Amino acid sequence: MKTTSLTIQTALLFALTMGAGSAFAQRSAPVPEYTGEAAPKVASEVPEQLEGVGIQEQLGHQLDLSMVFKDETGAERTLGSFFDGKTPVIISPVYYSCPGLCNFHLNGLTEGLKGVDWSAGTKFKVLAVSFDAKETPDLAAEKKAAYLKVYDRPGTENGWHFLTGSEESIKRLTDSVGFKFRWSEKDQEWSHASAAIVTSPTGTITRYLPGIMFEPKDIRLALLEAGEGKVGTFVDQLVLYCFQYNPHQSRYTVYAFNIMKLGGGVMMLFLAIWLLPFWWRSRRRQGGARSS
Repeated sequence: MKTTSLTIQTALLFALTMGAGSAFAQRSAPVPEYTGEAAPKVASEVPEQLEGVGIQEQLGHQLDLSMVFKDETGAERTLGSFFDGKTPVIISPVYYSCPGLCNFHLNGLTEGLKGVDWSAGTKFKVLAVSFDAKETPDLAAEKKAAYLKVYDRPGTENGWHFLTGSEESIKRLTDSVGFKFRWSEKDQEWSHASAAIVTSPTGTITRYLPGIMFEPKDIRLALLEAGEGKVGTFVDQLVLYCFQYNPHQSRYTVYAFNIMKLGGGVMMLFLAIWLLPFWWRSRRRQGGARSS
């Protein structure tokens, strides 16, 4: 009995000691000096650098092809000069002096394009467009040379262009594709998102491929979708029929309903081919019976 009482007393003493120590620690902890700065944002709030930044998809929007830019040689060209009515065009809004994200985007796009058996300039074209009006064709030419070297597809010089433009042209294009960016004074760089924008041969926006990593399969299917049946073989179109773009996964995934319809059609075709000889013999017997 005494032992139990002693144990209880010891436990109470320990609890009181810890409580007192905790209270003492709280009283003795230094209070942060108020600096007048705003409290940090919580996780659900958008950081200041990303306010007004993002991509608002404009699927189905027709681009104004009269907008004027300069290509990597310094020649002035309308946006429409890159659209021939036959091949889709991938547009990548970037800026060439970007220290990070734009390089990752172009690196990922280049690697993805290397996995597509079509080459730029044959079945599709690529336009990298700087949204920094201070950048020059000389810088664009340096970027083009670097990425064509990595792409390593001879004869694709006329299929991948690096453009610069005036503030007016840049604003018109970025507004048209829903690309929102802003200058960060704090970081002294542009805050922006990343996406490859796929357009039809006539300049209609058909698909956005967001991010910095691009699967060759997704690029090919997006080009097939944008090509309005003018690029790819019958087999390519059949593959496209079986896939559908999933915006939640940002990629093309198998579309089970279309596969079931396709499977049903194939079964009906085989059944018709299998029954055709029986039908033909039956017709011949009926014809012979009538003639006799």
